[in-house]
Amino acid sequence: MDSNVVRDLVEGYLKDSDKYLVEVTIQPGNKIIVEMDSDQSVSIDDCVALTKQIESQLDRDVEDYELEVGSAGISQPFKVLRQYRKYIGKEVETLLKDGKKYTGILKEADENKIILTVEKQIKPEGAKRKVTVEEDLSFAYDEIKYTKYIIKL
Repeated sequence: MDSNVVRDLVEGYLKDSDKYLVEVTIQPGNKIIVEMDSDQSVSIDDCVALTKQIESQLDRDVEDYELEVGSAGISQPFKVLRQYRKYIGKEVETLLKDGKKYTGILKEADENKIILTVEKQIKPEGAKRKVTVEEDLSFAYDEIKYTKYIIKL
């Protein structure tokens, strides 16, 4: 099974909706895993409808496969730019490949980088106590191991 075939089917089906493809993975034994997300929310009915659409386009007589369609988990790392954009203005955790971890507000995300607004404590010269200041940090995607939304209860 070719993941590009499945990717094209899914993207064609979702193109006029608020839903979008996050990832297509094909595991050994022809297990196809499709992960989608939405600017709003993904319901079970959305997953069932996409499953039916994919199955209607693939011929089991030609190629036997197992299909799993699901939504991107809220606590899962972001995989595509549209997920980053969905969480602009929200608190996220970013772990860099060098091991440094930052928590802050996702301020911006474009094709090349993200900008994270973090708070840090500094002690101004001559002051007795530290003050909290905000700083914008920019990270290229190739520096990032993962970024994920922080769920606040």
